[in-house]
Amino acid sequence: MNAIYSIMRFKVFSIMAIAALALAGCSPREAVKTNRVGHVFLIGLDGWGAYSVGKSDMVNVKNLMENGSYTLKKRTVLPSHSAANWASMWMGVGPEVHGFYECCSRTPDLEPRMTPENGIFPTVFQLLRDKEPDAEIGCLYEWDGIKYLIDTMSVNRYEQVPHADLCNAAKEYIKEKKPRLAAFIYDEPDHVGHSAGHDTPQYYEVLVRLDKWIGEIVQAIEEAGIMDDSVIILTSDHGGINNGHGGRTMMEMETPLIICGKGIRQGYCFDDLSVMQFDIASTMAALLGLEQPQPWFGRPLTQIFE
Repeated sequence: MNAIYSIMRFKVFSIMAIAALALAGCSPREAVKTNRVGHVFLIGLDGWGAYSVGKSDMVNVKNLMENGSYTLKKRTVLPSHSAANWASMWMGVGPEVHGFYECCSRTPDLEPRMTPENGIFPTVFQLLRDKEPDAEIGCLYEWDGIKYLIDTMSVNRYEQVPHADLCNAAKEYIKEKKPRLAAFIYDEPDHVGHSAGHDTPQYYEVLVRLDKWIGEIVQAIEEAGIMDDSVIILTSDHGGINNGHGGRTMMEMETPLIICGKGIRQGYCFDDLSVMQFDIASTMAALLGLEQPQPWFGRPLTQIFE
């Protein structure tokens, strides 16, 4: 009986030892897929609702979808306003942590969970600046409110550019500086959504014009000779309904997220994944090889990496 017991105990210990060795050889860090790239470009369209994609004639956008990964189910943080959501996109958390809550907040509406030396909750721009002091980082935008959300002390260039000039300014910046990280943020289609209304002929006319400029920005990345080492992210802060936003309807809360470029799966729709606004910051950090700070709770979208 003792012999049988000893044999059984030996088998149990052997199985446990094998399992321990297997786990030791596959740590969580090694199991996470990475996709580090040389350049990350984010193109943002304020007020672009996911409901509009299937109805619009956005040829360049749909080409990025075919050649990259996308979802039309990304959700905003609440309230579905601009400052709260652009901040979440850069800061990897929601308003209850970074503090920006109202539509056009220039300072936090509640005390941020932490404020480092730059006086603003940690952004992806600051993470990159801290790790790579010489990196070229920029943000060109149409709406002046963007500059209060990006940590201007961490970027080389931040500038408000008129609507009609933003595309050319972005192209020149890409070709001249070949930035490591850059964001180009249009105020449309939010402006026409407030005036003519969402899901109107005027709204779709604006989308066609923006689609042309998106194509030109993508072409500038190609002409700069850095496309093979770049990832392009195309997204929005919120959608809208009738002449506004800020509520909790799906037209206001669901926005497109399209990611295309080096190491990104092609033609992959990830509508089945739960994706929030703050996951974009985490994904950009992963692409740039940055360590996510403890207060962030966004998750990098490693499922889209090849």
